[in-house]
Amino acid sequence: MRMFKNTLATLAAITALSFSLLTPSQAASTVPTTFAFTGAGYGHGVGMSQIGAKARALAGESATAIVKYYYKDVEVLPVVDTATIRVNIGHALKSATFTTTSIGTSLQLFSDDFIVGNVGNKKKLTLTVAADQKNIQGFNTSILTLKWSGGATPVVTFGSDRYRYGYIQIRVVKGALEITNSLALHDEYLLGISEIASNWPTATLEAQTIASRSYALSKMGSIKASCDCHLYAHIADQNFVGFAKESEAKIGQLWRAAVLNTDIDSSTGLAILSGGKPIQAYFFSSSGGATQSSADAWGGATSYTQSVSDTASVNVTLNPRFASWSASTTQELVSAAFGLSDVATLEIIARNSAGAVTWIKGTSSTGASKVLRGDTFRSRVKLPSPWFMPVS
Repeated sequence: MRMFKNTLATLAAITALSFSLLTPSQAASTVPTTFAFTGAGYGHGVGMSQIGAKARALAGESATAIVKYYYKDVEVLPVVDTATIRVNIGHALKSATFTTTSIGTSLQLFSDDFIVGNVGNKKKLTLTVAADQKNIQGFNTSILTLKWSGGATPVVTFGSDRYRYGYIQIRVVKGALEITNSLALHDEYLLGISEIASNWPTATLEAQTIASRSYALSKMGSIKASCDCHLYAHIADQNFVGFAKESEAKIGQLWRAAVLNTDIDSSTGLAILSGGKPIQAYFFSSSGGATQSSADAWGGATSYTQSVSDTASVNVTLNPRFASWSASTTQELVSAAFGLSDVATLEIIARNSAGAVTWIKGTSSTGASKVLRGDTFRSRVKLPSPWFMPVS
């Protein structure tokens, strides 16, 4: 812990100062093949810290108290959440294979409301894009719907995940398959959210559910053409793994119970509201000691994402993997991040009050330079968080 207190002090001391990996005289002749960094935290740092939420639950705080600490000037109230949400579970694919091993369960493929061909009893189904890049191979349509039925627990497998609820749609978009799972937001979708371990304290699980419900509700305005979905099933939105989450051995039922605890009745559940509307409730794993606002991270201000203390994130006992970290990245990734032919030097232009890098400049061996937001840079070069410093 003493080591990371020193790291945090260093981060604070160099706020708004420049740090260069190489001196200007070296830059013209030396282009590093790799860049090394040290830092803290994991994720973008905006909204609710999951490690922080865990610590607060262990200290006895309720889910509502946790949520109101990380999201400012909000209310936690019941909202109607009966909508059907469309989740993209497979993006820009050339083929997709679906299977079921559930006893008594069969797959059924529909075009509009009609079963297509003799597929009712198939246990495995593979679909591909036709040569015309507009339809599904073997079918004179660009849209098919997959349903499954029969058996005590009808489940279909796609990729590494299993799906129990709703139906799956396969659509050709721009010459590739978009695979979506449509299901009830109220419980079916939330039961499949896999953002934290199911054996974490109950209040943490409930806070995550409330945040995830709020985020999903904020995305229900329209179907995005690029993915044929409301949101993605991965880090672009929030991680959704379907039935694989609630069916985890021993601990899956803990997550299921926490989700159901946030339901008020069959048509309403707790959500985070600002100005009477569900917020886009960002969350992340851990910070460098304080959360950052959306304005600092991305440039778009939201009243409910303000910087708050998050010291649990830099407690090595609570966050053994990311209380502090070391990482390296390649010249190729760094130069591509800036859109430069190469990068000879990196300069941290500014940090925000939370200690995260706000702006970083890359300069090439020819003297050309570009500036990026800290979170954009860390995402492009695959650093764990925007709480970082280069190592000379």
